[in-house]
Amino acid sequence: MKKWLVPVIVIVVIVLGVYKWGVGFNNTAIELNESVSESWANVETSYQRRNDLIGNLVNTVQGAADYERGTLVEVIEARAKATSVNIDPSNITPEQLAQFNKVQGGLSGALKSLLVTVERYPELKANENFLKLQDELASTENQILTARTRFNEKIKPYNNHVKKFPNSILAGWFNFEGKPYFQAEAGAEKPVKVDFSKK
Repeated sequence: MKKWLVPVIVIVVIVLGVYKWGVGFNNTAIELNESVSESWANVETSYQRRNDLIGNLVNTVQGAADYERGTLVEVIEARAKATSVNIDPSNITPEQLAQFNKVQGGLSGALKSLLVTVERYPELKANENFLKLQDELASTENQILTARTRFNEKIKPYNNHVKKFPNSILAGWFNFEGKPYFQAEAGAEKPVKVDFSKK
């Protein structure tokens, strides 16, 4: 065997090993990223269902002649803000997720105010359509929680793949960055204050 052949074989083996590592990293990162995107789409679908139900709820509540208009306006405006924030899951940033969470939290707060205020309107509380929508909203809130949890579960393997050494080297070359987790909005740990004394 010629002397020059051994270094050439070593170089070829190293190049093939690095190539295989790079291809494997890239393909796995793409698969994990797609799982994150699919999971985010499920989060958005759950929030969209809530937005659709809120539209129906507002229409039902507007039928009550003496209902407080200010509370309805707050819900309508919060819903409009919530639907105005769109996120590209392939380029999701902590700031975008925080903004999304903020507007969705604003809608949740307005909706809670609406449901608490309804307590003063027995005829509305007895309305079959309203009760059905209220149940569907409760179910949808559970779906949202599940979708957000599953989104975070998809983020973890992706982040582990792109952040661990030596994959982190390739992640920079192939433009794969870690993604933020969906977190509770600020103040969510505090109990909700309910006041039935307003008239």
